[in-house]
Amino acid sequence: MKLSILDQAPISNGKTPKEALEATIELAKLADKLSFTRYWVAEHHDLDGLASPAPDILLGIIGLQTRNIRIGSGAVLLPNYKPYNVAERYNELATLYPDRIDLGIGRAPGGSAETSIALAGNFLEKVRNYPELIDDLVHFLHKDFPEDHMFSKVSPTPVPDFAPVPWLLGTSEKSAILAAEKGLPYVFGHFMSNQNGPEIVKSYYENYTGRTGAKAFVTVSVVCAETKEEAEKLAMSHLFWKILQDKGEGKTGVPSVKDALNYSYTEEEKGKLEKMRQHQIIGDPREVRKQLEKLGKAYQVDELMILTITHSYEARKKSYELLAQEFGLL
Repeated sequence: MKLSILDQAPISNGKTPKEALEATIELAKLADKLSFTRYWVAEHHDLDGLASPAPDILLGIIGLQTRNIRIGSGAVLLPNYKPYNVAERYNELATLYPDRIDLGIGRAPGGSAETSIALAGNFLEKVRNYPELIDDLVHFLHKDFPEDHMFSKVSPTPVPDFAPVPWLLGTSEKSAILAAEKGLPYVFGHFMSNQNGPEIVKSYYENYTGRTGAKAFVTVSVVCAETKEEAEKLAMSHLFWKILQDKGEGKTGVPSVKDALNYSYTEEEKGKLEKMRQHQIIGDPREVRKQLEKLGKAYQVDELMILTITHSYEARKKSYELLAQEFGLL
């Protein structure tokens, strides 16, 4: 089983955005040392507690401080941009870091409706054109527009020796079918979907029309610690943060374990906690490995991308270290 990392650059309560971004860079360096397969950075806009609206900027720094790990976006929210501009930026990264750049793409807004309008104008219209935006982006990356196309002589320079590898991200059968029809590799967001993920990924494999072979992996939320009890305590920060966000609170970032444990939860909130736990894998290394392998088998994938959010950046690093040791990545 190959393991990768998704980082949303969370800001912990009491920390600054600068400290959160520095923690992301340090975690990427550790991931490279521990032989994780990929390190992807998410894109969010004007969302309290998350510090990365521009993954390509952060990836430029991460690439310089790592050696082997593939790095990429998880994801560029394509309706916010012109495909040519995205191709230029990721071609530049691929020129600097040959054969290491992934270009995950998605269609979510990544923020409020007002933020989407500020970024892209009529966002909904661009969502409707999402399949065409994907086509243009892939053609720009591969420089293979038809000769009679107006963009056939346009190059998103610099053109690297190894083009960025595009991946389509999603949480629904619609996204899986679109990836299959476009012949793109697919990433399913298990951690943020209530749908039957294994069936959705199966539909991707069954409908794939590309020439290079279908390829998919799954993103899952994980907290690992030396003991199950410690892992459950650490996980409460993220769970509590979600409770606060549902109430329009949590604007200061990921709360501490102490605050999470001392909070008086209503019965409704306790129910929400239990439901959220069903979408996370929490435990000691042996138990986490067992559950991850079970998940990989259910999805029929050989790679899982791990999202870990804890108040302590050190606890987050330790969680990944324990996974690397348990899976023999070192």
